[in-house]
Amino acid sequence: MTGGDRLRADGGADLTVRQARAADADAVAAFTRDTWSEQGASDYLPDVFPHWVESDGPDQRTFVVDVDDGADVAGVLQGVMLSDTEAWAQGMRVNPDYRGRGLGTKLTRAVFQWARDRGAVVCRNMVFSWNVAGLGTSRAGGFRPGVEFRWATPEPDGDAEPTLTVEGDAAAADAAWAFWQRSDARTELDGLVMDDEETWACSELRREQLREAAAADRLFTVVDGGTRGFTYRSYTTERDADDGGTETLGVYGVAVWDDVETARALYRAVARDAAAEGIDSVRVLIPESVRWVSDTAATRTGVSDEPDFLLTADLTDDALF
Repeated sequence: MTGGDRLRADGGADLTVRQARAADADAVAAFTRDTWSEQGASDYLPDVFPHWVESDGPDQRTFVVDVDDGADVAGVLQGVMLSDTEAWAQGMRVNPDYRGRGLGTKLTRAVFQWARDRGAVVCRNMVFSWNVAGLGTSRAGGFRPGVEFRWATPEPDGDAEPTLTVEGDAAAADAAWAFWQRSDARTELDGLVMDDEETWACSELRREQLREAAAADRLFTVVDGGTRGFTYRSYTTERDADDGGTETLGVYGVAVWDDVETARALYRAVARDAAAEGIDSVRVLIPESVRWVSDTAATRTGVSDEPDFLLTADLTDDALF
């Protein structure tokens, strides 16, 4: 289903999948404000939706399900092109008044069509592992199980000193790339890391990303007796803090290593970098398996309580359209 296609809802209401407009902001805020209330968190959609609409363009499209020509909004979903061939779907929400009518699938297929028309061969999304409803909606819409990961959360510390040699120049970038190619983590993550441009999205790691990180002093490669692991800072972003103010979050695209000693050196390098950059809290993507989580725990570094799931859709499959 593409923008402008229509269907009938129970009760006779006309529902249309179309591109979002600025005038939809209040309606979207009304049914998304309490999305995560049971988890004690607020939904980000009311804050970001106006920006999404304003910034929509060739590589980004926000969709809504319109009810009776603007009388209400029944759902929302955004698609983003992360590369020439990779698309990302985010912000799926369905108005509780219209749930159970397949609107999540209608929105998902609209994003799939939009992305395929722009050359994407794959579309992915991210769902919290505890979000059973979101996982079910994603599977019903055509997404299939992808990979899972967890967050390591080292504390910023300007006095942290890695006990191994850590480099961040161009040569270290090429060494990191070679390490990634042979790492079990690359297989476990299907080559995916945090995207450098789109917050909270994952895309395939490119060699150029590591070189760019090196040029910006954001790369940390352990080269002590050979290349033993690496990490890099993808981006920083502002978010609400528990005290009612704001804080700077530093997101590191991935961290991989050969042994616990290397993991400890990487986390210390991250802690020192975060302090130098004025970062208040840190998230480092690591694969979700016993090895990576237990190695992180052995370094006395914090780890998120639960994994996050990435799902994927093959946009070359005509059965999705």
